[in-house]
Amino acid sequence: MTVTQAAPLVRRAVQEHRDNRWSILVLLCLSLLLITVDATVLHIAVPALTAALEPSAVQLLWIIDVYSLVVAPLLIMFGTLGDRYGRKRLVLSGFVLFGLASAGAAFAPTPLTLILARALLGVGGAMIMPATLSLIRQVFTDRRERAIALGVWSAVAAAGAAIGPLIGGVLVHFWWGAVFLINVPILAGLIPAAARLLPESPRRAGEPWDGLSAGLSVVGILALAFGLKEAGSGSLMPLWASIAVFLAGVGLLVWFVKRQSRLVSPLLEVGLFRDRAFTTGVAGVLLGVFALVGLQLMLAQYLQLVLGDSPLHAALRMLPLVLSAISGGLAAAHILPRIGMRATMSGGLGLVALSLTPTLGWGVEGHPVMLSVCFVGIGFGVQVALLAASDTIMSSVPESHAGGAAAIEETAYELGAGLGVAVLGTITSLVYAPALHTVPGVSGGEMDKARQSLAGAAHVADQVGGSAGGALLDAARWAFVHALHTTVVVSVVLLGLTATAVALLLRRDRGV
Repeated sequence: MTVTQAAPLVRRAVQEHRDNRWSILVLLCLSLLLITVDATVLHIAVPALTAALEPSAVQLLWIIDVYSLVVAPLLIMFGTLGDRYGRKRLVLSGFVLFGLASAGAAFAPTPLTLILARALLGVGGAMIMPATLSLIRQVFTDRRERAIALGVWSAVAAAGAAIGPLIGGVLVHFWWGAVFLINVPILAGLIPAAARLLPESPRRAGEPWDGLSAGLSVVGILALAFGLKEAGSGSLMPLWASIAVFLAGVGLLVWFVKRQSRLVSPLLEVGLFRDRAFTTGVAGVLLGVFALVGLQLMLAQYLQLVLGDSPLHAALRMLPLVLSAISGGLAAAHILPRIGMRATMSGGLGLVALSLTPTLGWGVEGHPVMLSVCFVGIGFGVQVALLAASDTIMSSVPESHAGGAAAIEETAYELGAGLGVAVLGTITSLVYAPALHTVPGVSGGEMDKARQSLAGAAHVADQVGGSAGGALLDAARWAFVHALHTTVVVSVVLLGLTATAVALLLRRDRGV
């Protein structure tokens, strides 16, 4: 076929995809929702999952956390591979892998199997997520319509983490594996729709792709997280070895950054970080998601294992957080033009810190009204800050670097989710275990299991039964509350420092 003969076919294909652009947006947003929800969907399922598989504290953290920690470093890699070999092909392959990994996770017989299945889910999610944003830019050629589409995409990305625990609470009511198995029929419908609707993207196979950089980023982040978790528990290696692994991860990431600055076609455009506003925006995204996802996990356990809520009741109690997060994302679009990026971002982060403060006076008693108020403040503040941070990032770079900036923002989002669980979960484990003293009538081996996690203590208390089991559960609840208070203090300090830094670093002369 000659170029002249092919031209009408190309024009017809472009027009067809333009006619279906809103259907394509729905498809891409459903895909994105699957990925973002999976980062937090297990938070409510922790007690049921612990009772079924009996993971250690470190295994439990990896089950929850490995997904985001695998997604984060792979986003940029798969973004460049999509440009090189075609985004449609990558999305379809990601759908298949995500579906197979979801089925494997649902029926995982051991904690290790579930960790591996969650890691594969992360690979599938990383194959899909960058292409969703790139395909929106490709399909929506009108600038006004593209702005609307990107706003919808951003709202779905931000709301996914907040909705995850609610979906998990509903599904775990039937069976803990349902939180994964639900993905399979959804993907069965998405795959043929994607094959029909998604456009083929232009390929740039001639551009170099640096596999060493991809390896450095993935291994570096996983080594950093593994060393951090092991330093907090010491279940697999001594403290000195954990520190060595952590430092090795830091070294690999430093090597990665230095290598990017020397490459003609880097995986990560590190030069963008020379702009103060851009760097501040990325830090705002990372820490905002860090606080939201990490604290969601701790508060979900507090509701179920300290206050005694059922998974469904706990999910409903977290509904104010979901609704306020959605309303915060919508309200931020009106707040931002009125008070500016600096006040919006720092104010949002400050509101989250303020909303967390009342929890420092709580024990094992319920505070239903105040808890709802705190959830509203957390959800609203995080989403306002995230939208302002996103706007700061994209307005700080020229149009030619918009793709690289978007990839960095997505990576900061997933890395914040992973580090939130890793850091705050490790702090909780470090404080919880020493705070749980020996209970009369409970053997040494059972106490060791109880000190692994609050969910583990609840499982042991159920097995021991009687007054000894009740005393163990009561002591474990107070130990967890003590650990939760420590975690909240760390979060409040980090949020307060970031809010102050945003107020100082975003300059007035740039109109922010």
